Amino acid sequence: MNAPVAASDLADLSMTEAADAFARGELRAEALVRACLARIEAHDGKVNAVIRLDREAALAAAAAQDKARAAGEACGPLAGAPMMHKDMYYRAGKVSSCGSKIRRDFVPQVTATVLERLDAAGAIDMGTLNMAEFAQNPTGHNAHFGHCHNPWNLDYCTGGSSSGSGAGVAARFFTAALGSDTGGSIRLPATLCGVTGLKATQTRVSRHGVMPLSFSCDNVGPLVRTARDAARFLRVTAGQDPKDPTSAAEPVPDYEAALTGSVRGMRIAVCETYFLDGADAPVVAAFEQALAALREAGAVVTRIKAPSLAAIAAYTALVSRVEGAAIHANWMREHPGDYAIHLSARLFGGYAIPGHLYVEALSRRGALLKQFVAEALTGHDLVATPTLRIRVPTLAETDIDADPANWHRFMAVSANTRPFNYLGLPTLSVPCGFDDRGLPVGLQLAGRPFAEATVLRAGDAFQRATDWHRRAPAL
Repeated sequence: MNAPVAASDLADLSMTEAADAFARGELRAEALVRACLARIEAHDGKVNAVIRLDREAALAAAAAQDKARAAGEACGPLAGAPMMHKDMYYRAGKVSSCGSKIRRDFVPQVTATVLERLDAAGAIDMGTLNMAEFAQNPTGHNAHFGHCHNPWNLDYCTGGSSSGSGAGVAARFFTAALGSDTGGSIRLPATLCGVTGLKATQTRVSRHGVMPLSFSCDNVGPLVRTARDAARFLRVTAGQDPKDPTSAAEPVPDYEAALTGSVRGMRIAVCETYFLDGADAPVVAAFEQALAALREAGAVVTRIKAPSLAAIAAYTALVSRVEGAAIHANWMREHPGDYAIHLSARLFGGYAIPGHLYVEALSRRGALLKQFVAEALTGHDLVATPTLRIRVPTLAETDIDADPANWHRFMAVSANTRPFNYLGLPTLSVPCGFDDRGLPVGLQLAGRPFAEATVLRAGDAFQRATDWHRRAPAL
């Protein structure tokens, strides 16, 4: 029997640390769930990350796991790890509000494939999390359930739309959370809250049983503490699903086994324009320090040009706007007053986009992906950017319902993440420092289609060389 983990340290354990400690007999699942519940009860009144807390069900699941492990039964790779998920992942018989007034009482009859796979791996589901209404803003504002607050400074944005996921992982309310990413909605809250977020290759993870936003750009993925967490989470959840005909048949490798700790000889491209255009000085400083750490670890960093980014940026919003408008057409006719002001304005705008422009944006996607790969990834393994060009903004200065003049800063939040949704490339965000106000800064790493192992290897190596991912807010 190994020595038990100290009770005061339980909530600080990452997902893999918790699961591995449980498997070794150093940790009781029920003790970790109780530590997380205590954090939620003490601090969520300020953060507002949680929508539904399934306290008794989580404790019962944890107790059952403790009993099974004590009996020598095999445990899954995520057994012992408490999680909560963005409130748009359907679980049969449980309310899934999608952060909206319209679906406040919606009870699905199906369970998302990704939840079924997490259940099978032993993850302990503690409930659901706050999010931007229908996953349609990058800041974390929500007019119906209240805004989510950044645990580093409650006046600031969490990022969205997976706001509760990012804030809750940062606040040590649980070890991991599902988010979704259509224009940056995993990577943005990961960055603004100082945690790790992975958007895999488009179609890598099943979207069955997940509220849609954009058929062409939606992605399922985790917000966690470390790249190792993300690797194990992806191994469990990735793979073809007969319930989702768009899911890829590409074999799923052991992503965790690919984490060698080395980036020696890895070639990383930095685009001289677009991703750094207009970037705030503290963000650039942290990004350059991150590049220096990668160089010191043996990576080769090269500055390049990528002219295709101008067209990619122009097309990327067209696709999600039109598809979002189509998904919401009936509700927009029947319940237009039940949407937040900024969301109804966004959806109405989608109906005004001519069909030929939407078709053009889709038809150019393959050619632009090929061009970007030729410009940025031929001769390189990864592209590195700041995840967010600007410093973390306040909730007030990005509240476009209160003041439409905030629109520019609101949209600037997702400028560096949106292109990778249009391109469908695997992209990871890891913490890489803090700005002059003490708010987190993120490093974004993107690779070729289905090169998640390379992206995760670089993120893991960076986290072995730095300790930004170990920093926690003092709530």
